[in-house]
Amino acid sequence: MSSEDVVSRWRLAGERGDAEAAAACLSQDVVLISPLTEQFRFHGRDQVRVLLEAAFAAVSGIHFHTQVSQDSTCALFYRGSIGTRQLEEAQLLRLDETGHIRELTLFIRSLPALTALMSALGPELARRRGNRPLAALLAVSTAPLHAMTRLGDRGIVPLAAPDR
Repeated sequence: MSSEDVVSRWRLAGERGDAEAAAACLSQDVVLISPLTEQFRFHGRDQVRVLLEAAFAAVSGIHFHTQVSQDSTCALFYRGSIGTRQLEEAQLLRLDETGHIRELTLFIRSLPALTALMSALGPELARRRGNRPLAALLAVSTAPLHAMTRLGDRGIVPLAAPDR
């Protein structure tokens, strides 16, 4: 497969929420750099596939709108939603010599969308690993941060609007 084929298949898999098809676009030794933490990375196709399954369960309505490519690097941008919250994600893809994705770095905006995703993904990943106590701890510990960002985004941040 060419790099263009892989990127096209990656986009289609994302828009369909198909983790298996997305995982087929990854190199065996892929590294995913999360927008949520610097504490660890996801290594290998299997770890990233599990993350994609959880992400596609949380994020809906993915629609890619921009692609910029140069040599073996591609930047993709999509809009989607998590619950009622709109989000936008930028993906930096670095492709290997076979055209597969060897490194994937994710960036998400807005902050309330990011904390909503964090509140959904952490507990879900722990549940998928069979660690219910950790899932409960992650749910309880991320809820206040998400609540604060939602409140701030709705009630406080608008006070700083340039036309106010």
